[in-house]
Amino acid sequence: MWKEAYLANVLSADPMELVCLLYQHAQDAVRDARQHLKNRDIAARGKAISKAVALIGELNGSLDHNTGGGISTNLKELYTYMMHRLTEANLKQQDGPLAEVESLLSTLGQAWQEARAQQATVSHTGSTSTVPVWQQESALEPAGHDWSA
Repeated sequence: MWKEAYLANVLSADPMELVCLLYQHAQDAVRDARQHLKNRDIAARGKAISKAVALIGELNGSLDHNTGGGISTNLKELYTYMMHRLTEANLKQQDGPLAEVESLLSTLGQAWQEARAQQATVSHTGSTSTVPVWQQESALEPAGHDWSA
């Protein structure tokens, strides 16, 4: 029964809601990986990290580079960086890279939630005077870091 409800929810979700769900689930997987690292549960840690990498891969695969411009390019580099850090955390059994990725996912997830809320507000009011957050490059780019390293 829960599977049907889940599928109905996902199938009826708008694209921005799906992106927000991917961020939330990726963040949850990283949080789980951190807990498994603390508990020294190697298999569960590896599974949680693999899940997070797969979810970030979905986010990366959903980028539209034709219309996304610089934002999609920067997000692609950031997703690649996060997947690299997750792999490093798993190999070196370190919490630091996991904490960093969890923080990045939280920041990006919040930005997408705000963009979604702003889009809903614009849709309800019919106003087009504001530029949506997701179209503002600075809103989705953490400043001061080269993610291609």
